[in-house]
Amino acid sequence: DDAEELAMEELKGHFRPEFLNRLDEIIMFKPLTKDNLGGIINLLIEDINKRLADKDIKVELTDAAVQSVIDSAYDPVYGARPLKRYIQKYIETLAGRMILEDKVSENQTIVIDTGIDGYSASVRDGN
Repeated sequence: DDAEELAMEELKGHFRPEFLNRLDEIIMFKPLTKDNLGGIINLLIEDINKRLADKDIKVELTDAAVQSVIDSAYDPVYGARPLKRYIQKYIETLAGRMILEDKVSENQTIVIDTGIDGYSASVRDGN
């Protein structure tokens, strides 16, 4: 309740009453914690796997890789958006290179792990 009152006072200081009156509801959110991000990473990897389903290829992250993504992309101010961009830039790019270089074929899984110079990828038979 205190946080909501503070937020309302802040809004009143920045917006005219005419604008605030047009809002139906103001919803308060708690910032994401590092614990929340593991589940979000799983959802993002599931999305990648759905896009790769026609090639019968999957992407999987080791626990160390998940923790590395969380440590590198966590930003409580911006929520999950930096996480999504980070996965696109590093994980999807690495998996995409493996596919384009024909290092992975049908019924295989690209396993992303942490390496000396960032992330490393290997291929495991079977999905």
